[in-house]
Amino acid sequence: MSTPLLQIRNLRAGYGRAEVLHGINLQADKGSVITVIGPNGAGKSTLLNALMGVLPASGAIEFQGRAIGSLSLEERVMLGIALVPEKRELFGTMPVEDNLVLGAFRQVRLRNRQWRDQIEQVYTLFPRLKERRAQLAGTLSGGERQMLAVGRALMSRPTLLMLDEPSLGLAPLVVQEIFRTVSALRATGVTILLVEQNARAALEVADHGYVLEMGSVSLEGPARDLAGDSRVIDTYLGTKK
Repeated sequence: MSTPLLQIRNLRAGYGRAEVLHGINLQADKGSVITVIGPNGAGKSTLLNALMGVLPASGAIEFQGRAIGSLSLEERVMLGIALVPEKRELFGTMPVEDNLVLGAFRQVRLRNRQWRDQIEQVYTLFPRLKERRAQLAGTLSGGERQMLAVGRALMSRPTLLMLDEPSLGLAPLVVQEIFRTVSALRATGVTILLVEQNARAALEVADHGYVLEMGSVSLEGPARDLAGDSRVIDTYLGTKK
């Protein structure tokens, strides 16, 4: 049996003395899409920030079989972990392409002379970004900013890509495009950890899912099974219109 790309055991994290995550267990196999769904305040973003090293955490975090709980954010980036935060954190006064170049930090540090080739791959994935390559990031639409945030993360050629609420605040058609992109990324071999309130869309694209409620995993299993679970349907899916 192969070792999971990401293995989390008894993860606890929070802010100061306020513990938000209470003993999370989660794993992601290489090349899979894993989703974490749940209500506001459940601890979904806290989970990603703890995995990225933004927040202190206790418990075991293993990436590619290596314990990384004591590593800094930069060290985790260099190992191949990338996070697209909920607020996207773009440089609004810089052009689209300059934002992408900044995302290549890891590849430059690894002395990969072909790092600029990744820009064209991002443009293939997001043709609209190529059309707006000279446009200031702050003038993009919400959907375009999300594409740029994902594209910038992909510039590092991550092994694990973590997405925090990628559909937040976007129009339904744009949401569909974002989730089509998630499906397309699966084919490239990158492992995706998707945190999302849009449970229906997330479960449709994921292989395995976790339901996070009040800082604990209340349900987990194959995404298809969760999508058919009466508790998930009643709480998160409702009747499809």
